[in-house]
Amino acid sequence: MTVQRLDASGGPAATAAALRALVPAGVSVSGTVSEIVASVRARGEPALLEYVERFDGVDAPLRVQPDELDAALTALDPAVRRGLEVAIANVRAVAEAGVGEDREVALPQGQHVTVREVPVRRAAIYTPGGRNPYPSTVVMGVVTARAAGVDEIAVCAPGRHPVMLAACALCGADEVWRMGGAHAIAALAYGTDTVPRVDVIAGPGSLYVQEAKRQVSADVGIDGFAGPSDVLVLATGDADPELVTLDLLAQAEHGTGTIVALVTDDAALLAAVGARLDAEAADLDAAAALVSVADIAEGLAVAEAFAPEHLQLMGAGAEALADRVRSAGCVFVGRDSATAFGDYVAGSNHTLPTGGAARFASGLSARHFRRRMSVVRIGAAAPALARAGVPVAEAEGFPRHAASMRVRENLTG
Repeated sequence: MTVQRLDASGGPAATAAALRALVPAGVSVSGTVSEIVASVRARGEPALLEYVERFDGVDAPLRVQPDELDAALTALDPAVRRGLEVAIANVRAVAEAGVGEDREVALPQGQHVTVREVPVRRAAIYTPGGRNPYPSTVVMGVVTARAAGVDEIAVCAPGRHPVMLAACALCGADEVWRMGGAHAIAALAYGTDTVPRVDVIAGPGSLYVQEAKRQVSADVGIDGFAGPSDVLVLATGDADPELVTLDLLAQAEHGTGTIVALVTDDAALLAAVGARLDAEAADLDAAAALVSVADIAEGLAVAEAFAPEHLQLMGAGAEALADRVRSAGCVFVGRDSATAFGDYVAGSNHTLPTGGAARFASGLSARHFRRRMSVVRIGAAAPALARAGVPVAEAEGFPRHAASMRVRENLTG
């Protein structure tokens, strides 16, 4: 891992752009994914099985059976199980706090509008199936969807990792499928003979997975696009350089495409962390940067422009800025609030907006599995509303809209 030294003399936006430029743009996989999605949508199960054999190497039944899940849970390392149980309890508590209640609004003309929040019926949690298992992603997705009130939760668990199957059992997933990639996303979005379609697909994955989510997003809900990870540590001189370094190195474990950055107004802290990174990061593939700013307010401006997936505030001056942060996936405040806790057991969700999307997007929450709708009761308010609505409909050139309201005025009045 090469550590870049930058300063913010060009302004916050230019500095944020320079940080993003440390990772080259990925190649487009749109054409390949489009072919896969179209094939599964048109041919269904036969196409899915062809892709599963080709890409997943699965010859067993696609759906993992309950006895296999139970066996994996029984064989799970007790310490790992205890850790997952802590994560489940904490993620559930935070997720439940995001579930809204119905609200009834009485309006001046006499009508009532109830704003309801209802869960979707079926959701799928995609979990990466690469070199490492991610049972924590099972927890983040399944527990949050369950807290939202989803009736049926399916998990894509490619990779044949027993710990993943154990996590699915522990979290109470209703279905577990041995498939991954763009073909799995297409099957979940459109359904096949054996895979029922879902209403929402959530979770991280490869570039192919994220592109497939984008392509099917007109037909199924998605949580967003989860790309390579990033962390920005905004620190003042009283931050502990060892803790800062460890937290940057921890996030750098996510590998190629990851960006880790320290932004500080303290030259001594910058030098100490830089020396440690130069000495200890040779085996890591992430991009790293040390950014010098004139003061911590300028550092916050850089962080806001960068819109990090994870923002750590370390040192009294930086920690005092927590309430001013508007563009971050998740904010970790204080010397002990390492991003790694959020990845596993803090209770916050680790499926977060990446690539600067924290300017407008949110981390995975119960809201991704719920939708809002209004229930309208007009009643005696019809005459007053007709007098207000008819002229607007006529101005828009919709005479039948006007007639539909006017007849209610006559019937009620």
